[in-house]
Amino acid sequence: MSRLKKITVLLVDDHAVVLRGLCTLLEADGHIKVIGQAKNGREAVKMARTLQPDVILMDIAMPVLNGLQATRQILAANPAAKVLILSAHSDDEYIECMTTVGAVGFLEKQSSAEYLTKAISEVVNGHRFFSPSIAKRMTNGKHWARNHDGMLKPNGVRLTARETEVVRLVAEGQANKQVAATLRITLKTVGKHRQSAMDKLNIHETADLTHYAIARGLIESSVQLKII
Repeated sequence: MSRLKKITVLLVDDHAVVLRGLCTLLEADGHIKVIGQAKNGREAVKMARTLQPDVILMDIAMPVLNGLQATRQILAANPAAKVLILSAHSDDEYIECMTTVGAVGFLEKQSSAEYLTKAISEVVNGHRFFSPSIAKRMTNGKHWARNHDGMLKPNGVRLTARETEVVRLVAEGQANKQVAATLRITLKTVGKHRQSAMDKLNIHETADLTHYAIARGLIESSVQLKII
């Protein structure tokens, strides 16, 4: 990409302080222009469609619509979109799940400004980019080209990407009917995925499913949860 044209970026994060900080940091680079700021995944989907940014810098754990589902919807509408994840959660299974749905890179929120601007430049030019610690883990010991069908739990239990989405939404307090509307699937399908996930995890109560989601970084512990 010509340096005469600034790279346009859409920021997605549910924390106003983080959004302001990222905006200031990126625009100080001189080659990046922040053209939009979304506070949740639903806003991100709408703004990505209308603004058509070069790069979408996406958080994951957010209210209304999480980063996983937002990324899925954005890429379904525009497969050429570049979604770069910036998250406080960087477990291997979490990274694999996001790259499975189409994210082109993943950075931890504690990454330096240098790595962040470099990542944006790399992905807009068609490359993938992972922060050094993540890239090292991906190289040493995990065959990331295999089994891109969902989320791997340390004990070997694998949740599919759809099961992971259902678990996340249930843990955020959504009833099955709400989950069905959010994911645009039938109520029966939601029940099937929910029960399958609970069976795999040997979980029998919704409260335990919520604890699992918090422990694995699928949602933030500060989210006000409605046990259903």
